[in-house]
Amino acid sequence: MLFAVDIGNTNIVLAVHDGESWINIWRIHTDIHKTSDEYFVLLESLLNNSDSNEYNITKAVISSVVPNLNRALQKNVIRLFGIEPIMINHDLNTGLVRESIPVELGSDLLCNLAQAHNLYPNKDVMVIDFGTALTMSCVNKKGEVEGVAITPGLITAVNALFGSTAQLPQVQLKAPIKAMGRSSDCSIRAGIMYGYSGLVESMIARTENELNTKLQVIATGGLSSTISPLINRIDEVRKNHTLDGLVYIASLN
Repeated sequence: MLFAVDIGNTNIVLAVHDGESWINIWRIHTDIHKTSDEYFVLLESLLNNSDSNEYNITKAVISSVVPNLNRALQKNVIRLFGIEPIMINHDLNTGLVRESIPVELGSDLLCNLAQAHNLYPNKDVMVIDFGTALTMSCVNKKGEVEGVAITPGLITAVNALFGSTAQLPQVQLKAPIKAMGRSSDCSIRAGIMYGYSGLVESMIARTENELNTKLQVIATGGLSSTISPLINRIDEVRKNHTLDGLVYIASLN
């Protein structure tokens, strides 16, 4: 079995894969102020409360966009399983053309694109990740990374509104009936949901025009299921796409 860790800016995802599917997935809050020992207690508690004795972990892999936490999670994987984890980086075999990978491409996006090319080796693919940041990354059928577009994520945008405007109410991100709201709640939801769906549709169309291709479009990330019904050009939602990318890269190395 494989133990995967995806360290993001907002959450850390921990998961166990049995070679065919994910048998357990946990999400904990990312906190750079926690010590290595505090993370160990948290990880050990999660495992102990999920029949971890049944897990025969023989491989581990870590993806991280928070460098300050790399060593703590790496040490704890070794401490828990006695295994040196694979750290996702550009020097690994990813199935992509290495020379095409931008120097600053994050390991989460590297996993997204590697898995996209693994799933659709004969197509040009865009992966839209609805996370803390909204990222749109592209890989062509040759396995070459075309590039990435980044904008603040939906929750980040909403929090920016709340942070600067005391009178705005907290809202649940779901699509309102109309594009123009008549209450603060509906107005914010309309602006965020329809605004971001339009942004994504526009970026897909612009990218297809620039690359002269028809993209296979994959949506992933926490809010992908919520907003995808508003975006006609999204072909599929794969909620564990990034984790699947960790498994794929681990299998190559």
